[in-house]
Parts: sequence; structure tokens; C-alpha cells
Amino acid sequence: MIRINLLPYREKEKKEDITRQIMIIGIAFLAFLLALGGFHLYLNMRISSLEENITMQQNELDRLNRIISDIDTFKRDKALLEKKLAVINTLEENRLAPVRMLDELTTMVPVKDVWLEKLSEKGTAITIEGMARNNIAVAHFMKNLAGSTFIKSVDLISTKEKEVAGIKLQRFIISCVKKKG
Repeated sequence: MIRINLLPYREKEKKEDITRQIMIIGIAFLAFLLALGGFHLYLNMRISSLEENITMQQNELDRLNRIISDIDTFKRDKALLEKKLAVINTLEENRLAPVRMLDELTTMVPVKDVWLEKLSEKGTAITIEGMARNNIAVAHFMKNLAGSTFIKSVDLISTKEKEVAGIKLQRFIISCVKKKG
């Protein structure tokens, strides 16, 4: 007896294969989606971590910029104060200079031979006008000025004979240059 199987077993196997393949594809797709979701989650966590880091670094940069601006302000204030102190020190050093100069000038004037009428100062230039008994007294006075500690150079501008109360005197103008410091 011949047995004939009329059941479609090949079709059943094909359906099972297709079902199995669909299941494998579905599981693979699900695994792919899970992997993709995990990678997406990882990237989101990494991005949020980096954004947090950027925010912290920006805050630190802002804090350091404020400190730098404070330091710059302090440097400007310090430079301004140092400038003011330098001016004060210069004024303090030169405070007695005119007094010393006039004191030394009085010791250089030959007594009873030279009379000073006018003394003017512009920057480092000093102009002295006065009367003397004769040209020798003027020359002696100029020699004393040249040996002074505060005079750099002495030049005779002019001398003119002038009669005062019947006495012939020499009217002179002398130009001097002060030493610096």
C-alpha cells in the first residue's frame, strides 16, 4: 500500500521558516532599536555632561574675568597713586630749593659793590638785573655765580653806565642756566 500524504507539509515548513525569519528579523530589529536607544541615551548623557562642563567653565571664566578686571583697576589705581607720590616727592625735594638758591645768592653778592634789583626765573633760566660800582664788581659777581652749586652757566647780557645821585654805576643784566635736580 502506498501511502500518500496529502497534507501540505512543505507549505507548513515554509510558513514556519517565514515565521521564524520574521521572528529573527523582529528580534534583530528590536535589538537594533534597543542598541540605537542605548546609544541615543549615551549621547544625550554625554551631551548634558559636556553642556554642564561648558557652563561650569563659563562660570569660572566669568569669575576669572572679574578678578582680572579688579586687578587691572588696582594696577591703574596703583599707577595713579605712584604718579601722585612721585609728584609729592618731587615737590618735597624741591620745596627748599628756592630758599637755598636765594641764600647762596646772597653770599655771592659782593657787599657794598653790587646791588640786585630784579631776579626772575623761567624754567631753568634765571635773569639777574642790578647795579654795581664798576665792571670789576660785575665780573667778580659773575665768577661767584659760575662757582655756585645751582648754576650751570653764566652769561653777561649787557652792562651800561648809569649815573645815580652823581655817582657813576654800572647797570647789568646777567643770564644764568640752573642745574637740574
